[in-house]
Amino acid sequence: MSGKVEKQDNYSRSLSYYAWQRLKKNRLALLGLIIIGLCLFVAIFGYYIAPDSTPDANNQKLELAIKPPGFTIREIHLRKNEPIHSRNFFSRLFYGRENDFTEIPLNSYEFKDNDIEFEDYTGKENVSGTKEKYNVADVVFAIDYSKPFTDNVQQGYVDFFDIDSGKQLKLTTADLRARILSKNLRECRYYLGTDRAGRDMLSRLIIGTRISLSVGFISVLLSIFIGVFLGSISGFYRGWLDNLIMWVINVVWSIPTLLLVIAITLALGKGFWQIFVAVGLTMWVEVARVIRGQVLSLRENEFVEAGRALGFSDFRIVMRHILPNIIGPIIVLSAANFANAILIEAGLSFLGIGAQPPTASWGAMINAHRGYIIADAAYLAFIPGLAIMLMVLAFVLLGNGLRDAFDTRTVDEVSV
Repeated sequence: MSGKVEKQDNYSRSLSYYAWQRLKKNRLALLGLIIIGLCLFVAIFGYYIAPDSTPDANNQKLELAIKPPGFTIREIHLRKNEPIHSRNFFSRLFYGRENDFTEIPLNSYEFKDNDIEFEDYTGKENVSGTKEKYNVADVVFAIDYSKPFTDNVQQGYVDFFDIDSGKQLKLTTADLRARILSKNLRECRYYLGTDRAGRDMLSRLIIGTRISLSVGFISVLLSIFIGVFLGSISGFYRGWLDNLIMWVINVVWSIPTLLLVIAITLALGKGFWQIFVAVGLTMWVEVARVIRGQVLSLRENEFVEAGRALGFSDFRIVMRHILPNIIGPIIVLSAANFANAILIEAGLSFLGIGAQPPTASWGAMINAHRGYIIADAAYLAFIPGLAIMLMVLAFVLLGNGLRDAFDTRTVDEVSV
């Protein structure tokens, strides 16, 4: 008896359950889902993962321009004489954190009395750089020079006022040297090299993930909202309203997508938020056509007639009974539009009318380094191009898997 009840419970499971069972059998779709999940994690916690956590990963060191992947250099980090830039967890999560240090690559250094002298790195091997000298306390602390400052070389100590704590500190030269060696002199490795402005490519690539996913997510939401609304009322009411909406759809459909996005961008202005609106306003057409066709096929079914007989409003019938039955095509279409939005954003940024510098956009990174493709640093353009290809491929694989999973004509057996 219990076996019979269990069998009946299995048959009563929803379409989403069987869709998930089919999706799990599709290894390529699962691979795409894993890649998207990793990209989402990187996009959310980018400023905590990236080696350069400054806003837009825009810490420029011109002497380190176009350095190969794996390049390593010793740097001295000089504390800026200004209050520390403190940010809470969420503020840093969204905007990064201003650098409290001036980072200077160097060739060599030595301590002399209460000072540290070092030679700047010029970007070329065997080329001497400018020699600079800083007090050891000025390297470690933010010093308030408007108040008394004592540099006692004979007794080996420095007396100064610290901006961060607001207190007067008196530290020995040996202690300050030890702090410099442990915290301020660092071996910095650039795993993917640097761009032409001397910025860390890995950090720019990580922060660029957030740009692509943000544009895709918000653009898809906007296109779904407009497309589902217009497609639903067009397919449900038909008549002159359907003719009017279909006329608008056909007009917009006849305009090349990229040209339409460029026109909207030029009208709204160039910028990060304008891209969301521009891309979203061009992708709703396909959503509306699909939703209209689905609603037309469902509006004559018995459950819709039953809803009318019970006195349900048209809004309730559409929202509570028709749309839940076409959620599968909406999800599949969203995955495909996500991939298209990423490509459109990259194309606009490549043309210079998308996200503006110094925003870390993959398309802008390709555009900035396209001249190096025929030089000896083609990786500067290939790496962001590979990232675009990988993310788009992941959404295409997931979209194909979702299409097969929600196909009710699939006859494969689902283990329960």
